[in-house]
Parts: sequence; C-alpha cells; structure tokens
Amino acid sequence: MTLQFDLSDTSDRRVRDAIALPLNAYNDAKAGLDPWRQLVITLKDEDGAILGGLWGSTGYRWLFVELLVVPAAFRGRGLGTQLMGMAEAEAIARGCHSAWLDTFEFQARGFYARLGYACFGELPDYPPGHARFFMQKALTPEAAHPAHARD
Repeated sequence: MTLQFDLSDTSDRRVRDAIALPLNAYNDAKAGLDPWRQLVITLKDEDGAILGGLWGSTGYRWLFVELLVVPAAFRGRGLGTQLMGMAEAEAIARGCHSAWLDTFEFQARGFYARLGYACFGELPDYPPGHARFFMQKALTPEAAHPAHARD
C-alpha cells in the first residue's frame, strides 16, 4: 500500500470526521465513559437573529465551553453569567462533575474567575505579547447558579 500526505488549509467536515471518528472511538473504548454531546445555547433578538451565545460540549463527565459571546452592546447585564449558568446546569443534568475552558488574557479571565473558575495552565506569548489561560471549575448544583458577575 502506498500512502501519501495531503496538506490543506481548507475546512472540510468529512475530512475532520475521518480523522476524529477513529480517535474518538479509541478514546471512548479506553475511557469507557459517555459519548460527547454538543451543548449550544443561542442568544437571539426579537426577530430570531442569533446575536451570540455559548458553544460547547459534554463528554467524559466534563463540560467544555469552546465559545462564549455576548455582543458589546449587551455586556454588563448578566447575560454571560446566565449563559454559563444554563450550560453548567445542563452539564450537571448530563452527569458532569466539572467544566473547563480557555480564554486569552485580553478576553474574559476575570469574568470566569468571578464564576469560580481557576487557572490550571497558561500558554505564554499566544498570541505574541499575550497569553492564553486554561481554566476549570468543579460543578455542583449551587455552582450552576452563580451570583451576578459582570460580563
């Protein structure tokens, strides 16, 4: 069998699935735990247009928050806190015990810290001149309903 390498800068879901599916199957066989499920909460205006929200997933009894966006015009109203609380509550309902996420130093590290997330890792100079922080939090029913944090 002759193998070849193809280098690309395009995003093709079929290619990603061909790479990820066998890796995920191997991981699931070794970990013996629940499969990954998407967790998506959209923030919409009165016309139904999506303005922001939360994009994440649950698996191995952890919540992973990949994206959280509250439009600048709506920040400071507790919407980010509500999105995180909803995601954490759903994660707890799905059997998760903890959550993790990452954020850049120019984004929302303080916001997440106010919600109880602690930094467990830092990638310095990513992007150059800044850092990327990795944060985690133990989930409890009480933790899914945090006091108001500025977002």
